[in-house]
Amino acid sequence: CTVIFTRMATKDLHKPISILFCNLAFSDLFTSFSGFWISMLFITNPDITIFGSKDMLAPYALYTMSILSTIYNLVSIGIERYLAVAESMRTRFRVARNHSIAAVLINWILASFLGCLPLMGWNCLDTEKNLSVLYSPFCVDYLIFIAIPNIVVAFIVPLFTYLRIIIILRKRKLRMKACGQATGTYKSAEIQVARTSIFIWLLTLISYVPFFAGVIFDATNHQCPVDLYPGIYIFRNCTAVLVTMNCLGNPIIYTLKAKTLGPKLKALKCLSTNRVRACTI
Repeated sequence: CTVIFTRMATKDLHKPISILFCNLAFSDLFTSFSGFWISMLFITNPDITIFGSKDMLAPYALYTMSILSTIYNLVSIGIERYLAVAESMRTRFRVARNHSIAAVLINWILASFLGCLPLMGWNCLDTEKNLSVLYSPFCVDYLIFIAIPNIVVAFIVPLFTYLRIIIILRKRKLRMKACGQATGTYKSAEIQVARTSIFIWLLTLISYVPFFAGVIFDATNHQCPVDLYPGIYIFRNCTAVLVTMNCLGNPIIYTLKAKTLGPKLKALKCLSTNRVRACTI
C-alpha cells in the first residue's frame, strides 16, 4: 500500500516502468488479501479447505488470478527493462506510457480469464474423479493447465531478458573501453542488474517451486485425502506462506530499493505539512 500510494501521489514517478511497478503492488495486494480470505475460512471451518466446498471456489479463483497477474507483471517488467536498454540508442521505438497501460490491461484480462475458469464450470464439485487433494474442488487437469505453462514463462522469459541486458551492457562497456572512454557507469549498471536478476530468480524459485511440486504431487497421487492428513496440508500451508513472502519481497526488490522512493516518502510528508501551513495562513 505504501508503494501504491507513493507512486500514485508523485507526478514524476508516472513513467512506463512505474506503472508496471504500481500494478505489481496491486497484484501482490490482491494475493495477500485472497490468502487472508482463505486463512479465515480455514480458521472458521477447516473441513471445507481440506475436503473442498463450493465456498472455496471464489477465494481460490481470486488467489489464482492474483498469482497469475503477479507472474505476468514480473515478465512485463523484465521485457520493459530489456526494451529500455536494447532500444536506448535507437529512436524508432520507445516504451511509452500507453504501452505499459496496454500491458497491464492484457495481464489482468488474461489472469482474470484463466483464474475464473473454475467459476465458469471447470471444477470437480459434482464428481470425485480427477479431484485435487490440495486445492479441492479444483480439478487436477486445471491445475496442470495453469501451473506448467506459467511456471515456464516465469523462469524462461526473465532469464532471457536479464541475461540479454547484462550482455548488452557488457558489450557497450567493452566498446567504450576500446575507445578510451570511462566505463564506470556501465560497470555499476551491469553489477546492479546482475544482482537484481539473481534476487528475482531466487525469490521466484523459493516462492513458486514448492507450489509447482504440490501440483505434480496432486497429479501423481492416488491416496485418500484422509490418509494424507495432516502432513500434506501443512505442506500446502507452507507453500501459501512462501507465495505471501514473494508478495513482500517484490516491493523490496523492485521499488523499496530504489533511491528515489525514500525521498519521495519524505517529500509527501513535507508536502502535507506545507498544505496545512498554507491553509492556516
